[in-house]
Amino acid sequence: MHVIGTAGHVDHGKSTLTHALTGINPDRLEEEQRREMTIDLGFAWLDLPNGERVGIVDVPGHRDFIENMLAGVGGIDAAILVVAADEGVMPQTREHLAILDLLGIPAGLIALTKIDLVDDPDWLELVQLDIIDIVHGTVLQDQPLIPVSAVTGEGLDDLVAALTALLAQRPPRADTGKPRLPVDRVFTISGFGVVVTGTLLDGSLSVGQEVELQPSGITARIRGIQSHEKSLEHVEPGNRAAVNLRGVEKSDLRRGDVLGLPGVWHPTTLLDAWLRLLPDAQRPLAHNDAVKVFVGAAEVTGRVRVLDRDAVLPGDVGWVQIRLDQPLVAAYGDRYIVRRPSPAETIGGGIVLDTAPGRRWKRFRPDVIARLETLLNRDPLTVALLELADTYGPVPVDTLDLDADQRNRTVESGQLVPAAPGWVIHAASLDRLVERTVKALRVFHAREPLRQGMPPEMLRSRLPLDPDAFEAALDLLVERGHVALVSSGAIRLPDHEVVYTAAQQNAIRELAAAFDASPYTPPTVAQARDIVGDAVLLGLIERGELVRISDDVLLAPDVLREWVMFTRDVLERGDPLTVVLFRDHFGTTRRYALAFLERLDALGITRRSGDERVSGSGAWERLL
Repeated sequence: MHVIGTAGHVDHGKSTLTHALTGINPDRLEEEQRREMTIDLGFAWLDLPNGERVGIVDVPGHRDFIENMLAGVGGIDAAILVVAADEGVMPQTREHLAILDLLGIPAGLIALTKIDLVDDPDWLELVQLDIIDIVHGTVLQDQPLIPVSAVTGEGLDDLVAALTALLAQRPPRADTGKPRLPVDRVFTISGFGVVVTGTLLDGSLSVGQEVELQPSGITARIRGIQSHEKSLEHVEPGNRAAVNLRGVEKSDLRRGDVLGLPGVWHPTTLLDAWLRLLPDAQRPLAHNDAVKVFVGAAEVTGRVRVLDRDAVLPGDVGWVQIRLDQPLVAAYGDRYIVRRPSPAETIGGGIVLDTAPGRRWKRFRPDVIARLETLLNRDPLTVALLELADTYGPVPVDTLDLDADQRNRTVESGQLVPAAPGWVIHAASLDRLVERTVKALRVFHAREPLRQGMPPEMLRSRLPLDPDAFEAALDLLVERGHVALVSSGAIRLPDHEVVYTAAQQNAIRELAAAFDASPYTPPTVAQARDIVGDAVLLGLIERGELVRISDDVLLAPDVLREWVMFTRDVLERGDPLTVVLFRDHFGTTRRYALAFLERLDALGITRRSGDERVSGSGAWERLL
């Protein structure tokens, strides 16, 4: 599926044309319908003669709402530049065309609307010549120009046919497995909750998936998906999608957020980029000038650091680093637009080359400029490393599109870091992994100060890594001293220590005395909890000072070993092992004997045959 967007001056008939083509009024706001003027983004869809359903993003044309327009055109596959026949080319015609050109919209056509209002063929020809002149040298050069009337229907079939032919030449959106949905609208539906909409890029989404919204880092789960009011279980890249989310509030979200899989997309406040300044910009772009930056559906203020000259002149290009005042999500190769905040004007845009440069570059450095040129020219090694920097966690060496010499050179330069055997991680990804792991452990230690460490599965749930990648990451984090392992397998920060208060120490001694006094019928879990409390008891179990056999039975480790030795001897002799035999031998109660033997059954060490237990296939080490 493809998505197209309208563009053009205010009152040139973009919304009316959309309504005529689709039967859907894209002006959904009451104020828009009252003023008969598009203020915010509108959405519709059209079924082409070849059976494809295309999404349409209708944008406002008034100069006061140009920034709303920018939120809608970032993910489109083609554009319809709308010019009214009775007025011809106007200021926002030129501005919208410049934006389409800066964004590198891959295809498009021109709709000459309102031809029913023009009786003079000479005027009509003059307007068409003017349009051909302004689109020269842009992405719309040599594209179809089709006269239409949304009122009489004249030319609409020709427009649909041209659009069908145009989109048939466009390949489907690539699925890189890294879905991202730049959010252009957030709303709620009674009984369903929060819904976000946008054009899905780079990957697919499915109902039930856990997702993350950046730059806030809030996680949610997909409750439902719709595309043009049709419910779907799965949606492919290139589609307009409305995603119903569970576990998030509308107040948590805003236009410009990016929805993706957990840990895949990382917000940034620093972008390296190539920039083109429009020829009609009112003045040069000087170093450290304030700008508004538009990427996807996001709008963020910032300052432009010009790296290769004193200022970028109108009509010229340059290498820049943009310092953003708030974080946003972008990807290598994304197109962006810059506007001056005052006086408001669109002045240029370009291509994002690095979303994680790691530092502010000194100006006029030949090596920095050479690197940016390499990224713009898509050098395979540089691009591969940049994509690897965006990958969360270690990756298997054999999945890299690098030969042995390239891998060795990148490891020697410090760009790639060996993890477990057969695994590597990008240095930037390692920094993020360390930061996220340390933060998760700090929070855990603060909440659970009496526990030795966080269980591995709990930590893995905080890090979006599969089990193998998690093990490789953990090996590296331990090796570098960022975390430490305890005997139970839990993970802690190196400086974490369990410190008991005097009252807790007294309670522990009281519990130990109770276990010593009655080793074969010791305090139950509930009784132990009454003596030392939940947190202390959990810590004692994690350190192996007590062993939990069942929901309510605890044993001291030496008693457990004694029970294991007796049971093994009975089974090896071939004698019948029963609850009564075990109970009477140790002078315990049926409750404790049964809990122990049922634990053996659950681990496969024994299996029940009538009232007796016989040897199973499980290993005794699983119990000890």
